[in-house]
Amino acid sequence: MMRAFVALGSNLGDSQQHLLNAMEALAALPQTELTARSRIYRTPPWGVVNQPDFLNAVVALETLLEPHDLLDALLTIERAAGRQRNSERWGPRTLDLDLLHVAGRTVNEARLNLPHPHIADRAFVLLPLHDVAPDLEIPGQGNVADLLRAVDTQGCQPLA
Repeated sequence: MMRAFVALGSNLGDSQQHLLNAMEALAALPQTELTARSRIYRTPPWGVVNQPDFLNAVVALETLLEPHDLLDALLTIERAAGRQRNSERWGPRTLDLDLLHVAGRTVNEARLNLPHPHIADRAFVLLPLHDVAPDLEIPGQGNVADLLRAVDTQGCQPLA
């Protein structure tokens, strides 16, 4: 079993329900167990700022799925939630699932980068990741607790 961390985000429709449904779908993946989930945070948009606030969370999984298979499962869950991928990067979405880190795995490809290259820059990832794995060492980026202390968390509020 490999430990994997997935970030969840939504800012269209019933965002909290989208996150909860996605957590259920992740827990139901074959050869996978959802072992921890963060609180849900309301966070300001990042990148494209003229859009509604996001709700964000992180889950920890124990899985036998290979990273590319897990990524395919994440994309399937997004589509089931009505996610339509278009050319607008960082725009509004019903559901966004990002594979952040898989223990012991490094991937550098156009389709998948592990660990996710922007973990250290994003409070909306680090806050919920800190809830589930504060001592996690992200290769090439640092310890989650240290990374969180270095980002601006202003405007980020836990909901649940």
